[in-house]
Amino acid sequence: MAKYKHRLKAREFRKRGESIKEIAKKIGVSKSTVSLWCNDIKLSRKHEKNLAKRKLDGMSMGRLMGAKARRDKKLSLVKLAFQEAKEEINSLSRRDILIAGASLYWAEGSKSESTFGFMFINSDPKMIFFMKKFLNNIFHINDKDIACTIQINKIHKRRIKKVLNFWSDLLQLPISQFNKPSYIKIKPKKIYENHESYFGILRLRVRKSANLKYKILGLIEALKSVNLSG
Repeated sequence: MAKYKHRLKAREFRKRGESIKEIAKKIGVSKSTVSLWCNDIKLSRKHEKNLAKRKLDGMSMGRLMGAKARRDKKLSLVKLAFQEAKEEINSLSRRDILIAGASLYWAEGSKSESTFGFMFINSDPKMIFFMKKFLNNIFHINDKDIACTIQINKIHKRRIKKVLNFWSDLLQLPISQFNKPSYIKIKPKKIYENHESYFGILRLRVRKSANLKYKILGLIEALKSVNLSG
């Protein structure tokens, strides 16, 4: 008798337009059993459309949930890697800062013979800040001997005061030590979402710094000659 009632209930659900899978779950029987009980019931066009839409919605939700799971996993791995790196590095000795600063200059600093003195160029605020501390702490460069120039697209001209204040606050340098901004005149084709949080490229220069540049180039040559074989 119970099986007969289940069959009647299944057919009732099917006539309402519910899927075989949903019915099987509600009644507690297999999908093949529900399919057998309801194989003579023809769904209306409206019910077929609803089932197709729900199937697509379910697939979309599944993709979204899968993407979220992958994103969460990535964030978890990044967080773990950051924590492990932080514990491994812990604090930097003078020698560590010396090597890190020289390496950064090797990658991003001006090494050309045509450039007189020390000049470091980058858009990453933390990298610029590190380089300034490298100058202060390793070579005892006075803040008064540092000059900065911002290079930024002309579309940011209306917010240049905000840009100047950002770099001035970050580096703890007065606006008077910033040269006139250098504007890139080519209008970008793409509209960037970070427009209001973009602060351009900074050229960090040390006045009368030919000897300083030679010292850092010497450090770079020393790094090049380090034996890394094992």
